[in-house]
Amino acid sequence: MPLFNLRDLRAALPRGQRLIGLDPGSRTIGVALSDVTLLLASPYGSLKRGKLRANAAEILAIARKEGAGGLVVGLPLGMDGSFGPAAQAARDWALALSEATGLPAALWDERLSSAAVTRMMVAEADLSRARRAAAVDRAAAAWMLQAALDATRTP
Repeated sequence: MPLFNLRDLRAALPRGQRLIGLDPGSRTIGVALSDVTLLLASPYGSLKRGKLRANAAEILAIARKEGAGGLVVGLPLGMDGSFGPAAQAARDWALALSEATGLPAALWDERLSSAAVTRMMVAEADLSRARRAAAVDRAAAAWMLQAALDATRTP
C-alpha cells in the first residue's frame, strides 16, 4: 500500500474513525490516538520495538479496539529539512507497516517533538528522569499527531 499525503488520508477516512500517531524509536514506538472528530490527539501508550510482524499485530489490535482507520508515522527529517538515513528508515518502516496492517499511512515531520515534550515535562511537570523517559515516547507521538491534525484541519 503506498503512503498517502496526510490531507488525502484524512479526507478518505470514514466519518467517526480515528488516526493512530506513531513515533518509531530504536527501542520503543510511541503511540497516540486522535479523537473521532480528528481535532485532538492524546498519548495512548508505547510498544517495545521488535519484529515488524509483532509490532504490526499490536498496532492493528489497537486500531480495531479504538476504531482507527489510518496511521500517521513520524518522519525524522534533519534540522535543515533534509531526508537522511533516519527518515529513509522511518519511511521504509511506515510502508512495511501499512502493508502488514492493511491500514493506510502518511508521514509527518516530527522534528523536535521529543525535545519539546522533554522540555515541557522538565519545566512544567517536574517529572524525574526515569518517569520522564517512560512518558516521552507516547507524548512525542501525541505532539506529532496534534501538529498533523492542526496543519490539515479544514476551515
